[in-house]
Amino acid sequence: MAKKAWIARNEKRKATVEKYAEKRAALKEAGDYEALQKLPRNASPTRVRNRCNITGRGRGYIGRYGVSRIKFRELALDGKIPGVRKASW
Repeated sequence: MAKKAWIARNEKRKATVEKYAEKRAALKEAGDYEALQKLPRNASPTRVRNRCNITGRGRGYIGRYGVSRIKFRELALDGKIPGVRKASW
């Protein structure tokens, strides 16, 4: 389980990105990079970290399912992810 502060910080970044999305797009289109630099750092979408929806783990994230590799394996073996099963050939 990731630290609660890391998860909270990431959620705060997501909110900041949403808040400034239109303004960033307008400044980029206008080519006003000086004004773009004056926006908060966390307004950039690249600052947001993909995290597991269950545990908050930041590494080994599988975007299609929104969980980490570890939770994905557990859920797949329990049969909780439709259409996913262990490979055998």
